[in-house]
Amino acid sequence: MFNAATLFSVAGFAVLVFIFFTIVYLASRYKRCSSDQILVIYGKVGKNQSADCIHGGGRLVWPLIQDYAYMSLTPMTITIPLENALSMQNIRINVPSTFTVGVSTEPAIMNIAAERLLRISHHQIEEMAKEIIFGQLRLTVASLTIEQINQDRESFLESIRKNVEPELNKIGLFLINVNITDITDSSTYIESIGKKAAAEAINAAKVDVAEQEKIGAIGEAQANRERTIRVAENYAEAEKGQKKAEADKRVFVQQQEAEAVKGEKQAVAQQRIFVQQQEAEAVKGEKEAVAQQRVFVQQQEAEAVKGEKKAVAEQRIYVQQQEALAVGGENKAKADIADAEALLAIKKAEALQKGEVARRQAEVEIQKAQYLAEQERLNAEVIVKQEIEKRKVEIDAEAAAERFRREAKGQADAVLAKYEAEAKGLRQVLESKAAGYESLVKSCNGDAKSAATLLMIEKLEEIVGRQVEAIKNLKIDKITVWDTGGGDKGGSSTANFLSGMIKSLPPLQDIAEMAGVQLPEYLGKMAGDKEKTESGDLPKPDKKQTTPAGKG
Repeated sequence: MFNAATLFSVAGFAVLVFIFFTIVYLASRYKRCSSDQILVIYGKVGKNQSADCIHGGGRLVWPLIQDYAYMSLTPMTITIPLENALSMQNIRINVPSTFTVGVSTEPAIMNIAAERLLRISHHQIEEMAKEIIFGQLRLTVASLTIEQINQDRESFLESIRKNVEPELNKIGLFLINVNITDITDSSTYIESIGKKAAAEAINAAKVDVAEQEKIGAIGEAQANRERTIRVAENYAEAEKGQKKAEADKRVFVQQQEAEAVKGEKQAVAQQRIFVQQQEAEAVKGEKEAVAQQRVFVQQQEAEAVKGEKKAVAEQRIYVQQQEALAVGGENKAKADIADAEALLAIKKAEALQKGEVARRQAEVEIQKAQYLAEQERLNAEVIVKQEIEKRKVEIDAEAAAERFRREAKGQADAVLAKYEAEAKGLRQVLESKAAGYESLVKSCNGDAKSAATLLMIEKLEEIVGRQVEAIKNLKIDKITVWDTGGGDKGGSSTANFLSGMIKSLPPLQDIAEMAGVQLPEYLGKMAGDKEKTESGDLPKPDKKQTTPAGKG
């Protein structure tokens, strides 16, 4: 028992020692990577993968199947003394420059660096990068002119980076910085450009100086002219004050006269407005009645058209429904025939089944099931097709009815809007005339007869124009009068013809009397009235009656 316990203790101690040394060994195989290095684990690291690159952190490197190495991320400065590089203008230039490159930390480029640069020293990497940069720098210079290289350095550097960086990425490097120290050429072309720019700057400075001198001379001349103008203005100001006083006096007199004329014109305008308002009121009533009649007629016509179209639509829907029902009945009859035939076939099958129960039972059942399935399929196809046709007919009928209803409503709305607009315009015209007539009556102190007289006077010019219009187109040189010299009272027939033609025109007094208006005396009287007044047949007009409205 003592020996077994001792052996067990020794075995446990050995296991602990083995575990301890295993942990220590594994700890020694855990490799860490500093921030300025890349840990490259190679060996068996994965399928289709030559190395596993880690930047920062750590990884356990398995013994026997894996190993590791480090790559430095320290930047490398490469001096490129490029000379006699041919530019686009076939001018050779010197472009000394300095490039700063380093190993990239991007995963894809980092794996390329592990494949191509892992066992290479810094010096060898610099030489490799130098050759790449030389070729790409020459290519960049050859694609640019001297002016583009010398004047736009930012674009030049961007072109260098665009050409150089992809090539460096192919070996696992990336471009950190580019510095162009100086650009020269053996033919002094760049120096000539500098001299040209300096000459242009000097010439521009001379032009600026001359411009400033010109501005000074112009300013002096302007000051002298300003002084002369100010003196002349002072003399003119005195003369202006005198003329202004005289002008103000004349303006005041003209304003007073204009006020008088303005008051007279306003009275006449108010009379005209009143007359126009009365005429507008009459036309307004007539047009409003006509508009209401038209609206009522159009509404009735719209209702009739709407009812007619609705009846047509309903009739079409009914016809379509009856057709659908007829088709459904026909299909039902066909289905009944098919059912009868199916029952007949079933009875035949049962007769055969009784004759050959043992041998034909399975076959009959299979045929029965197939027949039933086919029958269900045919019934389903017919019913679905008829339902689709029925639905299509219903939708077409509903769409046609809706279209007819909307067209009728749109036409009715358009007609109603048209007549409403006409009625509104007539209403506004008549209201304006009514307001004018009301103002005219008010200006005559409510005397409607005086207002009508004023309106008649306003129309006299138009009436006389109509009289003149009646005879103005007569061509006297085309009228032949046979004059025998035996006219009445010793006058000639030609004179009697002309006087008779003039007398045939109605006088103003008669026209006014027919209109129910008595013209003022200052517009004249009829000859017969004058004789009757002088003979005492007619009473003389009362002075109070002839007094203008508003002063009696």
